[in-house]
Amino acid sequence: MTDADDAEELQRYTELAARGPYGVAIGSALITMVEPLPGHEYAYNRWYEDDHFYAGAMAMPWMFAGRRFVAPRELQLLRYPEKSAVAEPVTAGCYLSVYWVTQGRHEAHMRWTVQINKRLNRDGRVYRDRTHVFTAFQQHVSTYYRDGAAGPRDIHALDHPYQGLVMEVVDTETAEQRRQLTDWLMDRHLPSRLRSGSPAAMCTIFEPLPLPVDRMSYVKPVDGTDTRLTLLWFLQQDPRGCWDSFTGLDGEVAGAVPGARVELVAPFLPTLPGTDAYVDELR
Repeated sequence: MTDADDAEELQRYTELAARGPYGVAIGSALITMVEPLPGHEYAYNRWYEDDHFYAGAMAMPWMFAGRRFVAPRELQLLRYPEKSAVAEPVTAGCYLSVYWVTQGRHEAHMRWTVQINKRLNRDGRVYRDRTHVFTAFQQHVSTYYRDGAAGPRDIHALDHPYQGLVMEVVDTETAEQRRQLTDWLMDRHLPSRLRSGSPAAMCTIFEPLPLPVDRMSYVKPVDGTDTRLTLLWFLQQDPRGCWDSFTGLDGEVAGAVPGARVELVAPFLPTLPGTDAYVDELR
């Protein structure tokens, strides 16, 4: 690349920074639950910790926060329902990564992420011995807070030292049922669940977005773009110590909105960045 090429490229960065949305708000999220193949647990973890978390995510434009979570075998066995449309078997997907994308910048981010992942693939920097169990970019719908105006906001959720996370995935039969489900969650369910003393400080709600047609071939098409919700419950204690608070969600949802069914309730712990903590507890 010549000096003139370098100058032209830098000028494009200068121009892009001067326009477009740049508020502090979650527009969309990447939520990806992955299972390393048996025997590849340590190698997969090192690749993700040392390379992919940064080169494949955090270094990209408009992705402003990220965090990895892990489900040791003890937590995998708490998941329900036994027959899940998300994970088969329901214990599949021992790692969960969540990233926030700036509001109004989803399309710009997608243009970059597709191309950089093609480049990483060409350069041999994509770890193949893994399965994407549940991977989707998702539109932020709403957040409910236990403590109202006090405490961290959803923009802080991936940086604040929460002790655990529960991912809940709910399917409906129609788009109208999903709207009804969202209203019920925000008006009744979350206010009753996130009362003073609840182990969860907040719950964020997302709707899946379709992946671009030029996505990487190892990522499955997204299901339920009109009929699915993903809830992320951020916990101030280890989920093993408060799991009673998250049992029975399937019955509550089914009883509240006809056609709605919980397809996964899965607890996770935050990983310890840069380490192999919990890798020996996955099987």
